[in-house]
Amino acid sequence: MREQLLEMKEQALDELNGVMGLANLNDFRVKYLGKKGLLTQVLRGMGALSPEERPVIGQLVNEVRDSLENMITAKQRELQREERLGKLAQEIIDVTLPGKPLAFGKKHPLTQVLDEIKSIFQGMGFTIEEGPDVESDYYNFEALNLPKEHPARDMQDSFYITGEVLLRTHTSPVQVRTFERTAPNVPLRIIAPGKVYRRDDDATHSPMFHQVEGFVVDKRVTLGDLRGTLLAFARQMFGENREIRLRPSYFPFTEPSAEVDISCMMCSGSGCRVCSHTGWLEILGSGMIHPKVLSNTGYDPEIYSGFAFGMGVERVAMLKYGIDDLRLLFDNDLRFLNQF
Repeated sequence: MREQLLEMKEQALDELNGVMGLANLNDFRVKYLGKKGLLTQVLRGMGALSPEERPVIGQLVNEVRDSLENMITAKQRELQREERLGKLAQEIIDVTLPGKPLAFGKKHPLTQVLDEIKSIFQGMGFTIEEGPDVESDYYNFEALNLPKEHPARDMQDSFYITGEVLLRTHTSPVQVRTFERTAPNVPLRIIAPGKVYRRDDDATHSPMFHQVEGFVVDKRVTLGDLRGTLLAFARQMFGENREIRLRPSYFPFTEPSAEVDISCMMCSGSGCRVCSHTGWLEILGSGMIHPKVLSNTGYDPEIYSGFAFGMGVERVAMLKYGIDDLRLLFDNDLRFLNQF
């Protein structure tokens, strides 16, 4: 049997040298090392050997198997290399062609505008606070002077998860949470950026959008402080020639309340199609914090006062860049996004 094994090894080596192609190499492997291969057939005859011969022949079988496997592996690498070289020889590579340009990511226009808003207010001494997107009815409405069944709730058609839990409709709950945590410490100068949710969806509304709430609390804070702060913001965001005006309005959590307009960037206030020939563009809502909101959260309205404002980041971006359809900001169309 020893001679049979050595003869089979020499035969395999001669045959392997003539193998061409990986498919033929696999057939060679099966012929010698498969379950019905030649080496397996030799092993079946070991039962006829004497006990003294079996260990010797068993060791020789292992040596032959290892030798065959090593030869097959080396041959496989050689054939794979030849195959790669053959494919490369058939390809024509023009090394003078320019490489494919790499696409570099950049910030979304909403992120750019939000970062600019944060930077402007931080420059005026404001700090940033955040709160949860899923909010309780108490923080979203009741603590902000919007009790249950209050008709003003219809202004913010909401996504309720349970009877007392909803997706926040504004970032104003951060104001209440900050007041509860800090009262009666002053001064407070806070902005609260974040996502908010309302059941709106058209060219100027989205079910999810971004808002920045801002508020200041201290002694002797006046409506003049509010106007000065918003004028400084408008001029840094939209240009030094911008003017603002405050129009009387209504919000349950401020008193008095005002809508804030900026002078039109297109016509500088003279009137054009963009501003509907009024000379003004609405940008945000604001007002003096309602005394009830202050008292609900631990501030004595007889001692402290404050103002608050809220702006939609999408609205600011649309005015800043002249975008006429809010949905463009959410379509993920690179032809649009790469303009910013």
